[in-house]
Amino acid sequence: MKFLEDLENVLKDRKAKLPEKSYTANLFRDGQDRILKKIVEEAGEVIIAAKNGSRPETVHESADLLFHLIVLLVDAGIPLAEIVKELETRHR
Repeated sequence: MKFLEDLENVLKDRKAKLPEKSYTANLFRDGQDRILKKIVEEAGEVIIAAKNGSRPETVHESADLLFHLIVLLVDAGIPLAEIVKELETRHR
């Protein structure tokens, strides 16, 4: 799961620096509504892929969904560690 922490740090950097040719920086520039629309879009694509029984497509679309969810969390200032802690609490 170290990769997710690394990705979170990259996204935090993109939000702070807003490089011109960065897809992620454009999401941050466009604001929460655009990020939320991407999450809805990707969630729909996960559902369709799963319904179609396509494992590769489900994996691909799930990665897109998780990426955009992490973008939202970074935008909201919510660390992934807080989400993990919540999941751990629920598991006990």
